Amino acid sequence: MAGLKGLSSGPSRAVIVLCITQILGWGALFYPPGLTMPHIAAAHGWSLAQSLLGFSIAMGVSGLVAPFTCSLIERHGGHYIMSGGALIGALGLLILPFASHYGLYLASWVLLGVAMACNLYDPAFTALARIFGTASRRPITLVTFVGGLASTLSWPTTQMLIASGGWRTVYFVFAGVMAFIIAPLYAFVLPRNAVYVPPPGKEGAPAVSPVKTVPPVGAPFLLMAAGFACHALMQSGTLAHLLTILQRGGIDASTAVFIGALFGPAQVLTRIADFVSGGRLHPLWLVRIAMSTMAFAFMLLVVAGFSPGVAMAFALMFGAANGVVTIARGALPLAMFGAVGYGRVVGRVARPAQICQAVAPFVLAYVIDRWSGLVALEILIAVALMALACFAALRRPV
Repeated sequence: MAGLKGLSSGPSRAVIVLCITQILGWGALFYPPGLTMPHIAAAHGWSLAQSLLGFSIAMGVSGLVAPFTCSLIERHGGHYIMSGGALIGALGLLILPFASHYGLYLASWVLLGVAMACNLYDPAFTALARIFGTASRRPITLVTFVGGLASTLSWPTTQMLIASGGWRTVYFVFAGVMAFIIAPLYAFVLPRNAVYVPPPGKEGAPAVSPVKTVPPVGAPFLLMAAGFACHALMQSGTLAHLLTILQRGGIDASTAVFIGALFGPAQVLTRIADFVSGGRLHPLWLVRIAMSTMAFAFMLLVVAGFSPGVAMAFALMFGAANGVVTIARGALPLAMFGAVGYGRVVGRVARPAQICQAVAPFVLAYVIDRWSGLVALEILIAVALMALACFAALRRPV
Protein backbone atom coordinates (compact mmCIF):
# COMPACT_ATOMS: atom_id res chain seq x y z
CA MET A 1 0.00 0.00 0.00
CA ALA A 2 2.86 2.35 0.77
CA GLY A 3 4.27 1.81 -2.71
CA LEU A 4 0.90 2.57 -4.29
CA LYS A 5 0.54 5.68 -2.14
CA GLY A 6 3.97 6.88 -3.25
CA LEU A 7 3.12 6.25 -6.86
CA SER A 8 -0.08 8.29 -6.60
CA SER A 9 1.25 11.14 -4.47
CA GLY A 10 4.96 11.55 -5.27
CA PRO A 11 6.77 12.59 -8.45
CA SER A 12 5.85 9.24 -10.01
CA ARG A 13 2.28 10.52 -10.25
CA ALA A 14 3.52 12.36 -13.32
CA VAL A 15 4.12 9.04 -15.06
CA ILE A 16 0.54 7.90 -14.42
CA VAL A 17 -0.89 11.22 -15.61
CA LEU A 18 1.24 11.30 -18.76
CA CYS A 19 0.53 7.65 -19.60
CA ILE A 20 -3.20 8.43 -19.53
CA THR A 21 -2.95 11.73 -21.38
CA GLN A 22 -0.57 10.41 -24.04
CA ILE A 23 -2.75 7.46 -24.98
CA LEU A 24 -5.82 9.73 -25.07
CA GLY A 25 -4.04 12.70 -26.67
CA TRP A 26 -2.51 10.69 -29.51
CA GLY A 27 -5.84 8.93 -29.92
CA ALA A 28 -7.74 12.22 -30.20
CA LEU A 29 -5.31 14.40 -32.18
CA PHE A 30 -3.12 12.17 -34.36
CA TYR A 31 -4.81 8.91 -35.34
CA PRO A 32 -8.44 9.76 -36.32
CA PRO A 33 -7.54 11.42 -39.68
CA GLY A 34 -6.46 8.04 -41.04
CA LEU A 35 -10.12 6.99 -40.95
CA THR A 36 -12.01 10.30 -41.11
CA MET A 37 -10.27 11.96 -44.07
CA PRO A 38 -12.15 10.06 -46.82
CA HIS A 39 -15.46 10.97 -45.13
CA ILE A 40 -14.44 14.64 -44.76
CA ALA A 41 -13.44 14.81 -48.42
CA ALA A 42 -16.71 13.22 -49.53
CA ALA A 43 -18.84 15.45 -47.28
CA HIS A 44 -17.35 18.69 -48.62
CA GLY A 45 -16.60 17.67 -52.19
CA TRP A 46 -12.87 18.10 -51.70
CA SER A 47 -10.10 15.87 -52.97
CA LEU A 48 -8.37 13.59 -50.48
CA ALA A 49 -5.19 15.64 -50.94
CA GLN A 50 -7.07 18.83 -49.98
CA SER A 51 -8.36 17.16 -46.84
CA LEU A 52 -4.95 15.76 -45.92
CA LEU A 53 -3.36 19.19 -46.30
CA GLY A 54 -5.01 20.20 -43.04
CA PHE A 55 -3.27 17.42 -41.13
CA SER A 56 0.06 18.27 -42.75
CA ILE A 57 -0.40 21.91 -41.74
CA ALA A 58 -1.02 20.77 -38.17
CA MET A 59 2.23 18.81 -38.17
CA GLY A 60 4.14 21.77 -39.56
CA VAL A 61 2.63 24.18 -37.02
CA SER A 62 3.47 21.73 -34.25
CA GLY A 63 7.10 21.70 -35.35
CA LEU A 64 7.28 25.50 -35.49
CA VAL A 65 5.62 26.00 -32.10
CA ALA A 66 7.28 23.12 -30.19
CA PRO A 67 10.47 25.00 -29.15
CA PHE A 68 8.36 27.68 -27.47
CA THR A 69 5.90 25.35 -25.75
CA CYS A 70 8.63 23.03 -24.49
CA SER A 71 10.60 26.00 -23.13
CA LEU A 72 7.51 27.27 -21.34
CA ILE A 73 6.86 23.83 -19.85
CA GLU A 74 10.44 23.68 -18.59
CA ARG A 75 10.15 27.10 -16.93
CA HIS A 76 6.58 27.05 -15.64
CA GLY A 77 5.48 23.41 -15.60
CA GLY A 78 3.14 21.35 -17.71
CA HIS A 79 0.05 22.08 -15.63
CA TYR A 80 -0.33 25.50 -17.31
CA ILE A 81 0.90 24.93 -20.86
CA MET A 82 -0.33 21.38 -21.41
CA SER A 83 -3.78 22.00 -19.95
CA GLY A 84 -4.11 25.16 -22.06
CA GLY A 85 -3.01 23.20 -25.12
CA ALA A 86 -5.62 20.54 -24.40
CA LEU A 87 -8.34 23.21 -24.35
CA ILE A 88 -7.02 24.64 -27.64
CA GLY A 89 -7.21 21.11 -29.05
CA ALA A 90 -10.80 20.77 -27.85
CA LEU A 91 -11.66 24.04 -29.61
CA GLY A 92 -10.03 22.88 -32.85
CA LEU A 93 -11.87 19.56 -32.69
CA LEU A 94 -15.18 21.37 -32.17
CA ILE A 95 -14.62 23.77 -35.08
CA LEU A 96 -13.56 21.09 -37.55
CA PRO A 97 -16.97 19.36 -38.00
CA PHE A 98 -18.64 22.73 -38.73
CA ALA A 99 -15.90 23.98 -41.08
CA SER A 100 -17.60 23.81 -44.48
CA HIS A 101 -15.42 26.70 -45.71
CA TYR A 102 -11.95 25.45 -46.63
CA GLY A 103 -10.18 28.36 -44.93
CA LEU A 104 -11.94 27.66 -41.63
CA TYR A 105 -11.11 23.97 -42.03
CA LEU A 106 -7.41 24.76 -42.35
CA ALA A 107 -7.63 27.20 -39.42
CA SER A 108 -9.00 24.41 -37.22
CA TRP A 109 -5.94 22.33 -38.08
CA VAL A 110 -3.68 25.24 -37.10
CA LEU A 111 -5.28 25.08 -33.64
CA LEU A 112 -4.78 21.32 -33.57
CA GLY A 113 -1.11 21.81 -34.49
CA VAL A 114 -0.69 24.09 -31.47
CA ALA A 115 -2.42 21.45 -29.34
CA MET A 116 -0.01 18.78 -30.61
CA ALA A 117 2.94 20.98 -29.65
CA CYS A 118 1.53 21.20 -26.11
CA ASN A 119 0.34 17.62 -25.60
CA LEU A 120 2.26 14.89 -27.46
CA TYR A 121 5.64 13.27 -26.81
CA ASP A 122 8.03 16.23 -26.87
CA PRO A 123 6.15 18.28 -24.25
CA ALA A 124 5.59 15.11 -22.22
CA PHE A 125 9.34 14.38 -22.26
CA THR A 126 9.98 17.97 -21.16
CA ALA A 127 7.54 17.66 -18.27
CA LEU A 128 9.24 14.43 -17.15
CA ALA A 129 12.70 15.99 -17.39
CA ARG A 130 11.51 18.92 -15.29
CA ILE A 131 10.20 16.58 -12.60
CA PHE A 132 12.80 13.77 -12.68
CA GLY A 133 15.90 15.55 -14.01
CA THR A 134 18.62 13.16 -15.17
CA ALA A 135 16.59 10.18 -13.89
CA SER A 136 14.02 10.59 -16.69
CA ARG A 137 15.04 7.67 -18.92
CA ARG A 138 12.76 5.00 -17.42
CA PRO A 139 9.74 7.31 -17.03
CA ILE A 140 10.15 8.32 -20.69
CA THR A 141 10.29 4.65 -21.71
CA LEU A 142 7.15 3.81 -19.74
CA VAL A 143 5.20 6.74 -21.18
CA THR A 144 6.21 5.82 -24.76
CA PHE A 145 5.25 2.19 -24.09
CA VAL A 146 1.72 3.18 -23.12
CA GLY A 147 1.53 5.85 -25.83
CA GLY A 148 2.39 3.17 -28.38
CA LEU A 149 -0.98 1.56 -27.64
CA ALA A 150 -2.91 4.68 -28.69
CA SER A 151 -3.63 3.46 -32.23
CA THR A 152 -4.83 0.12 -30.85
CA LEU A 153 -7.55 1.96 -28.92
CA SER A 154 -8.13 4.98 -31.17
CA TRP A 155 -8.75 3.31 -34.52
CA PRO A 156 -11.45 0.85 -33.31
CA THR A 157 -13.09 3.64 -31.29
CA THR A 158 -13.00 5.99 -34.28
CA GLN A 159 -14.44 3.33 -36.58
CA MET A 160 -17.22 2.58 -34.09
CA LEU A 161 -18.11 6.28 -33.76
CA ILE A 162 -18.15 6.73 -37.55
CA ALA A 163 -20.44 3.72 -37.91
CA SER A 164 -22.81 4.84 -35.16
CA GLY A 165 -22.93 8.62 -35.61
CA GLY A 166 -20.81 9.71 -38.57
CA TRP A 167 -17.39 11.31 -38.78
CA ARG A 168 -18.49 14.50 -37.02
CA THR A 169 -19.34 12.48 -33.91
CA VAL A 170 -15.70 11.40 -33.74
CA TYR A 171 -14.54 14.97 -33.30
CA PHE A 172 -17.30 15.90 -30.84
CA VAL A 173 -16.40 12.95 -28.61
CA PHE A 174 -12.66 13.58 -28.78
CA ALA A 175 -13.19 17.29 -28.08
CA GLY A 176 -14.90 16.21 -24.87
CA VAL A 177 -11.96 13.94 -24.03
CA MET A 178 -9.52 16.83 -24.49
CA ALA A 179 -11.60 19.31 -22.46
CA PHE A 180 -12.97 17.15 -19.65
CA ILE A 181 -10.32 14.45 -19.11
CA ILE A 182 -6.93 15.55 -20.45
CA ALA A 183 -7.03 19.25 -19.48
CA PRO A 184 -8.09 18.61 -15.85
CA LEU A 185 -5.45 15.90 -15.42
CA TYR A 186 -2.75 18.32 -16.52
CA ALA A 187 -4.14 21.25 -14.53
CA PHE A 188 -4.90 19.55 -11.21
CA VAL A 189 -3.07 16.19 -11.02
CA LEU A 190 0.28 16.61 -12.81
CA PRO A 191 2.96 17.37 -10.16
CA ARG A 192 4.17 20.96 -10.15
CA ASN A 193 7.56 20.51 -8.50
CA ALA A 194 10.74 20.98 -10.54
CA VAL A 195 13.77 18.68 -10.81
CA TYR A 196 13.42 15.68 -8.54
CA VAL A 197 16.63 13.93 -7.46
CA PRO A 198 16.05 10.37 -6.13
CA PRO A 199 17.67 9.55 -2.78
CA PRO A 200 21.01 7.69 -3.05
CA GLY A 201 20.58 4.00 -3.76
CA LYS A 202 16.98 4.32 -4.94
CA GLU A 203 15.87 2.94 -8.27
CA GLY A 204 16.00 5.59 -10.96
CA ALA A 205 18.96 7.46 -9.45
CA PRO A 206 21.50 8.67 -12.01
CA ALA A 207 24.09 6.00 -12.72
CA VAL A 208 26.94 8.47 -12.94
CA SER A 209 27.41 11.73 -11.11
CA PRO A 210 28.19 14.27 -12.30
CA VAL A 211 26.80 13.58 -15.78
CA LYS A 212 29.11 14.67 -18.60
CA THR A 213 27.36 16.77 -21.23
CA VAL A 214 28.14 19.08 -24.14
CA PRO A 215 26.50 22.41 -25.10
CA PRO A 216 23.49 22.02 -27.45
CA VAL A 217 25.14 23.96 -30.27
CA GLY A 218 27.26 23.33 -33.35
CA ALA A 219 27.90 19.91 -34.82
CA PRO A 220 26.48 17.78 -31.95
CA PHE A 221 23.11 19.50 -32.10
CA LEU A 222 22.97 19.66 -35.91
CA LEU A 223 23.83 15.98 -36.27
CA MET A 224 21.17 14.99 -33.75
CA ALA A 225 18.50 17.20 -35.32
CA ALA A 226 19.34 15.96 -38.83
CA GLY A 227 19.28 12.33 -37.72
CA PHE A 228 15.87 12.61 -36.09
CA ALA A 229 14.54 14.60 -39.07
CA CYS A 230 15.59 11.76 -41.38
CA HIS A 231 13.83 9.29 -39.10
CA ALA A 232 10.65 11.39 -39.11
CA LEU A 233 10.67 11.44 -42.90
CA MET A 234 11.08 7.66 -43.01
CA GLN A 235 8.41 7.00 -40.39
CA SER A 236 5.79 9.32 -41.85
CA GLY A 237 6.38 8.32 -45.45
CA THR A 238 6.43 4.61 -44.66
CA LEU A 239 3.29 4.59 -42.54
CA ALA A 240 1.44 6.68 -45.14
CA HIS A 241 2.31 4.56 -48.17
CA LEU A 242 3.47 1.08 -47.13
CA LEU A 243 0.08 -0.55 -47.72
CA THR A 244 -0.09 0.99 -51.20
CA ILE A 245 3.46 -0.13 -52.01
CA LEU A 246 2.78 -3.69 -50.82
CA GLN A 247 -0.46 -3.94 -52.80
CA ARG A 248 1.24 -2.64 -55.94
CA GLY A 249 3.89 -5.29 -55.32
CA GLY A 250 1.27 -8.04 -55.51
CA ILE A 251 0.21 -8.54 -51.89
CA ASP A 252 -3.58 -8.58 -51.44
CA ALA A 253 -5.27 -5.86 -49.39
CA SER A 254 -6.23 -7.95 -46.35
CA THR A 255 -2.72 -9.38 -46.02
CA ALA A 256 -1.21 -5.91 -46.40
CA VAL A 257 -3.43 -4.59 -43.59
CA PHE A 258 -2.39 -7.50 -41.36
CA ILE A 259 1.28 -6.78 -42.10
CA GLY A 260 0.79 -3.10 -41.30
CA ALA A 261 -0.81 -4.05 -37.97
CA LEU A 262 2.48 -5.67 -36.88
CA PHE A 263 4.12 -2.24 -36.42
CA GLY A 264 2.38 -1.51 -33.13
CA PRO A 265 3.15 -4.74 -31.24
CA ALA A 266 6.76 -4.71 -32.48
CA GLN A 267 7.46 -1.20 -31.21
CA VAL A 268 5.73 -1.88 -27.89
CA LEU A 269 7.82 -5.02 -27.31
CA THR A 270 11.10 -3.16 -27.80
CA ARG A 271 9.96 -0.44 -25.41
CA ILE A 272 9.14 -3.09 -22.81
CA ALA A 273 12.59 -4.59 -23.31
CA ASP A 274 14.25 -1.22 -22.76
CA PHE A 275 12.19 -0.62 -19.61
CA VAL A 276 12.91 -4.07 -18.16
CA SER A 277 16.63 -3.70 -18.89
CA GLY A 278 16.67 -0.44 -16.95
CA GLY A 279 17.91 1.52 -19.96
CA ARG A 280 21.44 0.12 -19.66
CA LEU A 281 22.28 0.82 -23.30
CA HIS A 282 23.26 4.44 -23.95
CA PRO A 283 20.58 6.11 -26.13
CA LEU A 284 23.21 6.96 -28.76
CA TRP A 285 23.95 3.28 -29.30
CA LEU A 286 20.22 2.56 -29.12
CA VAL A 287 19.46 4.92 -32.00
CA ARG A 288 22.46 3.70 -34.05
CA ILE A 289 21.21 0.12 -33.81
CA ALA A 290 17.69 1.25 -34.68
CA MET A 291 18.78 3.15 -37.79
CA SER A 292 20.90 0.19 -38.93
CA THR A 293 17.86 -2.05 -38.51
CA MET A 294 15.66 0.31 -40.52
CA ALA A 295 18.18 0.52 -43.35
CA PHE A 296 18.47 -3.29 -43.43
CA ALA A 297 14.68 -3.67 -43.39
CA PHE A 298 14.26 -1.42 -46.46
CA MET A 299 17.11 -3.23 -48.24
CA LEU A 300 15.48 -6.60 -47.50
CA LEU A 301 12.21 -5.47 -49.05
CA VAL A 302 13.97 -4.16 -52.18
CA VAL A 303 16.30 -7.12 -52.67
CA ALA A 304 14.08 -10.04 -51.60
CA GLY A 305 10.86 -8.75 -53.13
CA PHE A 306 7.28 -8.30 -51.99
CA SER A 307 6.37 -11.74 -50.66
CA PRO A 308 4.17 -11.81 -47.52
CA GLY A 309 6.95 -13.37 -45.43
CA VAL A 310 9.50 -10.72 -46.40
CA ALA A 311 6.96 -7.95 -45.84
CA MET A 312 6.16 -9.33 -42.37
CA ALA A 313 9.86 -9.41 -41.50
CA PHE A 314 10.14 -5.81 -42.69
CA ALA A 315 7.17 -4.70 -40.57
CA LEU A 316 8.55 -6.35 -37.43
CA MET A 317 12.04 -4.89 -37.90
CA PHE A 318 10.81 -1.42 -38.79
CA GLY A 319 8.30 -1.38 -35.93
CA ALA A 320 10.87 -2.58 -33.40
CA ALA A 321 13.39 0.03 -34.54
CA ASN A 322 10.80 2.80 -34.51
CA GLY A 323 9.85 1.89 -30.96
CA VAL A 324 13.32 2.55 -29.61
CA VAL A 325 13.89 5.68 -31.72
CA THR A 326 10.96 7.29 -29.91
CA ILE A 327 12.68 6.54 -26.59
CA ALA A 328 15.99 7.88 -27.91
CA ARG A 329 14.33 11.08 -29.08
CA GLY A 330 13.51 11.84 -25.47
CA ALA A 331 16.56 10.29 -23.80
CA LEU A 332 19.40 11.26 -26.16
CA PRO A 333 19.11 15.06 -25.75
CA LEU A 334 19.09 14.50 -21.98
CA ALA A 335 22.18 12.27 -22.12
CA MET A 336 24.08 14.56 -24.50
CA PHE A 337 23.09 18.03 -23.33
CA GLY A 338 21.82 17.55 -19.77
CA ALA A 339 18.59 18.50 -18.00
CA VAL A 340 19.20 22.27 -17.96
CA GLY A 341 17.50 23.81 -20.99
CA TYR A 342 16.12 20.40 -21.99
CA GLY A 343 12.73 21.75 -23.04
CA ARG A 344 14.13 24.19 -25.57
CA VAL A 345 16.55 21.58 -26.95
CA VAL A 346 13.78 19.01 -27.43
CA GLY A 347 11.62 21.63 -29.11
CA ARG A 348 14.42 22.65 -31.46
CA VAL A 349 15.03 19.00 -32.37
CA ALA A 350 11.30 18.54 -32.96
CA ARG A 351 10.99 21.44 -35.41
CA PRO A 352 12.79 19.93 -38.46
CA ALA A 353 11.54 16.45 -37.56
CA GLN A 354 7.89 17.45 -37.59
CA ILE A 355 8.26 19.52 -40.75
CA CYS A 356 9.76 16.44 -42.45
CA GLN A 357 6.92 14.38 -41.01
CA ALA A 358 4.44 16.79 -42.58
CA VAL A 359 5.90 16.83 -46.10
CA ALA A 360 7.03 13.19 -46.40
CA PRO A 361 3.65 11.70 -47.43
CA PHE A 362 3.29 14.23 -50.27
CA VAL A 363 6.88 13.76 -51.48
CA LEU A 364 6.64 9.97 -51.51
CA ALA A 365 3.19 10.09 -53.12
CA TYR A 366 4.72 12.06 -56.00
CA VAL A 367 7.61 9.57 -56.28
CA ILE A 368 5.26 6.58 -56.31
CA ASP A 369 2.98 8.14 -58.93
CA ARG A 370 5.85 9.47 -61.07
CA TRP A 371 8.07 6.38 -60.87
CA SER A 372 7.21 3.43 -58.60
CA GLY A 373 7.03 2.12 -55.06
CA LEU A 374 10.42 0.50 -55.57
CA VAL A 375 12.01 3.90 -56.24
CA ALA A 376 10.34 5.23 -53.08
CA LEU A 377 11.89 2.37 -51.08
CA GLU A 378 15.32 3.11 -52.57
CA ILE A 379 14.96 6.74 -51.48
CA LEU A 380 14.04 5.56 -47.98
CA ILE A 381 17.17 3.39 -47.91
CA ALA A 382 19.25 6.48 -48.69
CA VAL A 383 17.47 8.47 -45.96
CA ALA A 384 18.04 5.65 -43.43
CA LEU A 385 21.75 5.60 -44.28
CA MET A 386 21.90 9.38 -43.91
CA ALA A 387 20.34 9.10 -40.45
CA LEU A 388 22.79 6.36 -39.50
CA ALA A 389 25.69 8.51 -40.69
CA CYS A 390 24.48 11.42 -38.54
CA PHE A 391 24.28 9.33 -35.39
CA ALA A 392 27.54 7.52 -36.17
CA ALA A 393 29.30 10.89 -36.40
CA LEU A 394 27.75 12.04 -33.11
CA ARG A 395 30.06 11.35 -30.17
CA ARG A 396 29.26 10.81 -26.50
CA PRO A 397 30.52 13.53 -24.13
CA VAL A 398 33.95 12.68 -22.68
